[in-house]
Amino acid sequence: MPRKKINITDKIESLSILDAKGVVDKKLEPSMPDNLLLDLYRAMVLGRRFDERLLALQRQGRIGTFPPITGQEASQLGAVAALREDDWMVPAFRETAAEVWRGRSLESVILGNNGYAEAATIDPPGTTMPVSVPVGSQMLHAVGIGWAARYRKEDKVAMTFFGDGATSEGDFHEAMNFAAVFQAPVIFLCQNNHWAISIPRSKQTRSHTIAQKAVAYGMPGIQVDGNDILAVYSAATEAVERARAGQGPTLVECVTYRMQVHTTADDPQRYRSDEELEGWKAKDPIKRFETYLQRKKILTKKKVAGIEEEVLARIQAAVDKAEGLMKTMGDPLDMFAHVYAEMPPHLAAQREELAAELAAAGKEGADV
Repeated sequence: MPRKKINITDKIESLSILDAKGVVDKKLEPSMPDNLLLDLYRAMVLGRRFDERLLALQRQGRIGTFPPITGQEASQLGAVAALREDDWMVPAFRETAAEVWRGRSLESVILGNNGYAEAATIDPPGTTMPVSVPVGSQMLHAVGIGWAARYRKEDKVAMTFFGDGATSEGDFHEAMNFAAVFQAPVIFLCQNNHWAISIPRSKQTRSHTIAQKAVAYGMPGIQVDGNDILAVYSAATEAVERARAGQGPTLVECVTYRMQVHTTADDPQRYRSDEELEGWKAKDPIKRFETYLQRKKILTKKKVAGIEEEVLARIQAAVDKAEGLMKTMGDPLDMFAHVYAEMPPHLAAQREELAAELAAAGKEGADV
């Protein structure tokens, strides 16, 4: 038999609408209400200032290690803004701004970063999953949620976030393959921030783009300027509409940059240059969006100052409330709560045993 060529006709697009100086491509500019644009700007500023405050709290020993989001605000907020309230968001661990947009309280974030399991219980339940620290595991959960929605004929989609490093995990490939084969309504949102802790993107894959990995699984893929919130919103909206229409999953690669540490236990000066960092600071997603809104007469210097003041006051109130709550938390018996709707007998027995031991220890302490 002769050797034959198989023609792969798929093409990967790269999308940019708002350049680094805030100049918009009018032909590609999405139609978005002024109030949504302002809400997104406010959410970006909140994400940045909250990041800065959390870093200060960690350095003061008032919270534990946490992963900053500075520089990646547009990638996550532009994406989740395309979702409905009853759609599912399945985050990794660096999507704080998106989680807050979806309803998570700042107090919950502070408590979680301080090691309090109660962080997962102080907000009302919704359709945003908890953070997932094991790299890549959340993508499988998102596909399961998406497949369940399709099986039940629910008009819902699932959006999952991950970094460039997660694309080296088997979970990524299993999730992509299953979602494509069963046409699950899932949006795979890769925040390609160039560094998986200290491993550069160049050592993660030989592929020219991460978006092109979609071709192998038979789904659409697109690369987006991840510091351009308009481009992210446009690409995410298309992917959500496609998924909701029963046309299956999409891979969206947001090319962005982690301008802060990987976590507060990291020292990026050991593996990346100051010149690289400065180059990306010139592409700051907040500054370019602010310039765009000012040119549209939606934002003024007075409004910018007002939003800054409002955001800082909200953060301070959350810190005060969270630190007050911490004084009332820490009961060991809470580890048995909020896991099962009805506690199984073996856990009930263990709880009773621990309660008896704690009571006995307390009595011994009182008798001393």
